[in-house]
Amino acid sequence: MSWNDERVEQLRKMWMDGLSASQIAGELGNGITRNAVIGKVHRLGLSGRVKAASSAPSRPRIQQPRVPRNPTPRRPAGNGVHGNNAIAFNFRPAIAQKPIEDVIVPMCEPITIMELRDGLCRWPLGDPTTPEFRYCGGKSEIGVTYCPYHSRMAYQPAQDRRRERDRERRAEQQARLAG
Repeated sequence: MSWNDERVEQLRKMWMDGLSASQIAGELGNGITRNAVIGKVHRLGLSGRVKAASSAPSRPRIQQPRVPRNPTPRRPAGNGVHGNNAIAFNFRPAIAQKPIEDVIVPMCEPITIMELRDGLCRWPLGDPTTPEFRYCGGKSEIGVTYCPYHSRMAYQPAQDRRRERDRERRAEQQARLAG
């Protein structure tokens, strides 16, 4: 399809009347697309149109005070996340540490395997191949293997164990890269 004088005149009239390029393309038909109308408008040098003022009175915008999205302090998590050639820190909110209760190391007389009974802690102390090898022997509840102190060491939540394992792996990788 070619642009003849009649079509160009129709285009100019509809453009000045405020019709959109899509509306003009629909009126002209015969394979004229919206993009063809826009291209012709630019080639003809038709000026941009001023938008008609809306009938509703405009309201001044009130500036709202900015509030931070996340007011909690942030700190880098661990040694960072290893990427291609750089290290990017994985930030997470700082969490207050839980107070540790009853962190009292039991003062008890270590016992031999022959002295072990129900209600006594079975936490091994020392090297089992030596004659000085003993067990904690602290008080534990009936049916529980360890005293409260050693139970905390033995029964860690899986997430804590994973975190510690990942920390050790990162340290090993850094040692290999450094040395």
